[in-house]
Amino acid sequence: MFSPEGPTLRELAVQALSSVEHGYDLLAPKFDHTPFRTPDTVLESVAKALGPLGPFEDGLDLCCGTGAGTDVLAGLCHRSVTGVDFSAGMLDVARRRATGPVERVPAGPGTPGVAWVRGDARALPFTAAFDLVVSFGAFGHFLPRELPGLFTQVHSVLRPGGRFAFPVLAPPRPASPAFWMLLGFDAVMRVRNAVWRPPFVMYYRAFRLGQVLEELTRAGFTVDLRALPEFGRRDGGSPRARLVVARRPDGATPPPAA
Repeated sequence: MFSPEGPTLRELAVQALSSVEHGYDLLAPKFDHTPFRTPDTVLESVAKALGPLGPFEDGLDLCCGTGAGTDVLAGLCHRSVTGVDFSAGMLDVARRRATGPVERVPAGPGTPGVAWVRGDARALPFTAAFDLVVSFGAFGHFLPRELPGLFTQVHSVLRPGGRFAFPVLAPPRPASPAFWMLLGFDAVMRVRNAVWRPPFVMYYRAFRLGQVLEELTRAGFTVDLRALPEFGRRDGGSPRARLVVARRPDGATPPPAA
């Protein structure tokens, strides 16, 4: 499950008994050697799907972690790319691994400037400054009741006509081992959070596509679902992976947070 460069079981246990922020600070130096990092196949598929929707000038990687998604934006945005995360440790790793400049200014023709900002996705420190917002693998850290505020925040930092995009994988079927593994993981996390403080919010089964689409629409987006063909289809014909593309309509203003 982990490479030799990844965290030990003891390090994972310490992380799991920490807050989300401190846990990721601890995990950051070895995060890219864990299964928690979004696979390159997903990143490449999303980049391919978003390319025809451009051009984009300024992009934001929401909950950027060590910057894997920021690399996707760097290939799509012409002027600037910003990664935002509330873990200082993850941002430190992202800065070190970045191949571009750290200042938010163009580095040269066709090369976007890159900036790293520490901030909470539920209270983003930006105005309507972006044409494209992406996020990879972060939504398990938000409870369902937090989605309206989160999506309203994203709506507010997009320019009119801007897009918010993220991949979603089809949930495993009840007959599969993955279904029971994820169910068991979520159950363990709920017990842990009931008996231990601070809480560590990470639930794989709480981010349900139907609710997500409803909340995006309520936040003022028009929403499109696009199959990611690289991952094929399930037995019933539905895609194994989709890209959610939520667009802020031209001239739209964000509704008040619920």
